[in-house]
Amino acid sequence: MAIISSRPTVALVKTRWRKKGARTLAERASVIGANVWKISTEIFKHMEREGFRFGSDRLVTDVLAEFIAFLVQLADRAAYARLAEADRATLVGEVVRHLAATMENNQRDLLGPGEYRGAFIDRLNERFGEYAGFEYSGAEPGYPCLRFFAAKVSDAMASGDNKWVVEQMMDIEAPEMVRLVGKLIEQTVEAGIPSPPPAPRA
Repeated sequence: MAIISSRPTVALVKTRWRKKGARTLAERASVIGANVWKISTEIFKHMEREGFRFGSDRLVTDVLAEFIAFLVQLADRAAYARLAEADRATLVGEVVRHLAATMENNQRDLLGPGEYRGAFIDRLNERFGEYAGFEYSGAEPGYPCLRFFAAKVSDAMASGDNKWVVEQMMDIEAPEMVRLVGKLIEQTVEAGIPSPPPAPRA
């Protein structure tokens, strides 16, 4: 029988602003991107504490990329009922750009100079297409989606020592990620985003 650890505890970074009023899509995307990165790194740290082995720094970044792809497509679905289509596309695009810059900076620190952004965005686009084929109940992914995600994480870890990684992801880590993304989008997108100002009269 697999020995599954307890649920990780991840606190969202600040998602509320001191000053009242609606925030722009770019401001909200920045907060969402920062939180997606934090959730990904905290899930990684939790699994590491539980004895899962991630191997080289390159494999660590591969695992983080799988976490991010899963989280961003969940955020996209959670935002679906809250934003107009054009605004949702803009928001998600800004989130991806924020995360691509963060990931590239970390890869340069870990792996040395190089151009990493294109490969990261290509991976996200590939995963988004794959996740789009799964059925969801609202923003909740079904079993096949969770199984796919867990398998991708297991493949990225590339180690036979991680015997229970699929079970860990499906039973512990993924449900927490789903919960946190729902909370994140509720706190950052629920309030209205201002429409652009009207064009000046000719």
